[in-house]
Amino acid sequence: MKKTYLYLMLLGATLFMGSCAKEEPVQPEVAPEVEQPSTYAEGELIVKFSSEAVSAIESQAQTRSGAVTRSGVQSVDEVLELIQGYELERVFPYSEATEERTREAGLHCWYVVRFDKSYSVEEVAAKLEKLGEVQRVNLNRTIKRAYTGKATPMSREQYERLKQASRAVSNNDPLLPMQWNLINRGDMFTTGETVKSVKDADVQVEQAWERSRGDESVIVAVLDEGVDVTHPDLVGNLWVNKHEIAGSTKDNDGNGYAGDIHGYNFIKDVADITTSDIYDSGHGTHVAGVIAAMNNNGEGVSSIAGGSSEKGGVKIMSCQVFSGNLSGTSLQVVRAIKYATDNGAVVLQCSWGFMSGSANIYDWGSQGPKTQEEFEAYAPLEKAALDYFVHYAGSASGVVEGGIAVFAAGNESADMAGYPGASDEYLSVAGTAADFTAAVYTNYGFGTSVSAPGGDQDYYYDYVTDGNNYGEVGCILSTLPLSKSETGYGYMEGTSMACPHVSGVVALGLSYAAEQRRHFKATDLQQLLIDTTVPIDAYQTGMKLYMRYAADLGPIRPMQMNLANYRGQMGSGQVSAAAFLAAIDGGGVEMRFPNIYLATGGVSVLSPALYFKDGATLTYTVSIADETIAAYRSLDNTFYFQGLKSGTTAATITASNGESQQFTITVRRGAGGNGWL
Repeated sequence: MKKTYLYLMLLGATLFMGSCAKEEPVQPEVAPEVEQPSTYAEGELIVKFSSEAVSAIESQAQTRSGAVTRSGVQSVDEVLELIQGYELERVFPYSEATEERTREAGLHCWYVVRFDKSYSVEEVAAKLEKLGEVQRVNLNRTIKRAYTGKATPMSREQYERLKQASRAVSNNDPLLPMQWNLINRGDMFTTGETVKSVKDADVQVEQAWERSRGDESVIVAVLDEGVDVTHPDLVGNLWVNKHEIAGSTKDNDGNGYAGDIHGYNFIKDVADITTSDIYDSGHGTHVAGVIAAMNNNGEGVSSIAGGSSEKGGVKIMSCQVFSGNLSGTSLQVVRAIKYATDNGAVVLQCSWGFMSGSANIYDWGSQGPKTQEEFEAYAPLEKAALDYFVHYAGSASGVVEGGIAVFAAGNESADMAGYPGASDEYLSVAGTAADFTAAVYTNYGFGTSVSAPGGDQDYYYDYVTDGNNYGEVGCILSTLPLSKSETGYGYMEGTSMACPHVSGVVALGLSYAAEQRRHFKATDLQQLLIDTTVPIDAYQTGMKLYMRYAADLGPIRPMQMNLANYRGQMGSGQVSAAAFLAAIDGGGVEMRFPNIYLATGGVSVLSPALYFKDGATLTYTVSIADETIAAYRSLDNTFYFQGLKSGTTAATITASNGESQQFTITVRRGAGGNGWL
């Protein structure tokens, strides 16, 4: 079998699904058949109930965990008694701050139904799907990784040797000269007369850094293995939940999760992010380093949006959905997506997906959804969670309205990308080598949005320096957990490595927009990224020679691929941070301090730094025309506005540089503290 690459895959069986109608119950329809291995959690199903049934469930007495033991609906409870059902739990935990939009999106209707494992999920699904109160019945599919290998750690000797590289680069990070994916001078990978690198066959971040190096207001959620929160090259760019208490078993900020400082471990349902399991590959930490390793700190690697010596970069939120041999489930993944949305992430980094619908069954054992219709029927809960992110991430008054989800295209060498990334709503990323050629493993064709460096060890098997073969340097160099490498750095490859390059470029573009105080819709930014890629079809010519690689044996058999098959099939081209940021310059609309809507007694919290250029360096004062209607207080340049009585008043905020902006405060009975009714 072909070498397995670093790409995470959702596996599962086609299951019984009901109609998507929200009100009038209709007869369940059979989802389009999608051949998948049958891997799912036993003793539980994920069920979408009608709104009437949900009202009854919500009226039942809850256990200490927040679950209920009966639904309050006679027909449902009869089935539960029959199958020895013992618990119904909301898929998405209650959060006061986001409950209104959770219900608006219909996510409150999804429940986990747990029952005695002596009953098969198929027979329980068959009973539940007959009920009019049940709209969908989903297996809780197990998430599997489509790779078994580890990263290639960098030894101390390699680290010291590479630190002496003489290539001129933009940062003082010692390993940047070897990060061809960021800065490619075209002077690497030369063997005899063969040259396997092309100048600027990178993400062209060096030119983009002239505009921005990353902004702390941008949060990227990494849905992957855990991120090493102690890594010295990452620690300064980790997202911090300022309203939570580290190690606490109490949900101090009311977001549904206790003690979540840097994210959450959805595998073990605890706040502790882990990376030390013997079977962990280090993938989550590696991905995080590509996006936001700390730049210009004299330590290790550089990253796309990791900031500079003067300021921090974008923030990494770790949403752990893999851990060692423990595979996550659909339930854990969708919770991670909603958590990321509700806690401020605007980029979703997803180096996983379903198997491609064109995957070779002989090699891979199965195929995934082939069409959008099949995907939506097969994975309605995943689709609903992603829709929630796409629509509710960001803010209408912030830098971006909506969220951008980035997926790996897949590593089956198939002529279509895997879902969910193949959907038009998201970005799907194919992988390239250091000469713009398609990587030997990458998916391509239908559903592929863009390309990015993913590494190609099989192609660089013959790269020799200092008398040693260093084919791994044709892969992507980034951070690894300190428990996995004596240096904390190493190599990986795959479309799962191409994926964070695009997430990083998107985050860098959002950073530049934030610094310029420009507001964009996520859909517009996504299209802008696609429209500003570098054409690479000219490089997809002739036969690409490579060596099939076995993890234990090394290169074992020469192979070739016809690059003409990839022409016009690698998305719109290779992503370019320089062109993307140039297109953002002056685009969108100007961000201004927003009007405020409050209930009497309600409080609205705003950071004025978001609405003034160089805002983090300024201080602010506010004047309210009618102080009987609203009052405010400030703490660390954060402003808390409180509604006192019904009415509308003008107000002005003035920065220490003399710039002023006018806004209005409207107070009404019945207005939510964070919205308007």
